[in-house]
Amino acid sequence: MRLRKDTDKMLEEEVLLIATVSDALAHPARIKMFKYIMQANRAMVQVCNKDLTAHFGYAQATVSQHMKKLVDSGLIEIKKQEKFSYYYVNLGMLMQYLNATKKFSVQ
Repeated sequence: MRLRKDTDKMLEEEVLLIATVSDALAHPARIKMFKYIMQANRAMVQVCNKDLTAHFGYAQATVSQHMKKLVDSGLIEIKKQEKFSYYYVNLGMLMQYLNATKKFSVQ
């Protein structure tokens, strides 16, 4: 089956964005971690690996693997302060994702 070019007016970047972010959110643990970080950021509380490990009860290696996936997708940003790395939700990326999925669903 051949697809016509740009028949649905969706840019290739938007398709890639939806796929990448959806993949990052495809695991329940990552969704929970993302939500936890978003709520902590909203309350002006910094979150690092040890906070996630303590809150969720996962091994540090497990938390690191899940966070790498979220960081690689662009949903989470890391800011280093001294010897610690803190996680912050990238609301701009979240909005791009939501807008792209909305555009996808109405076409």
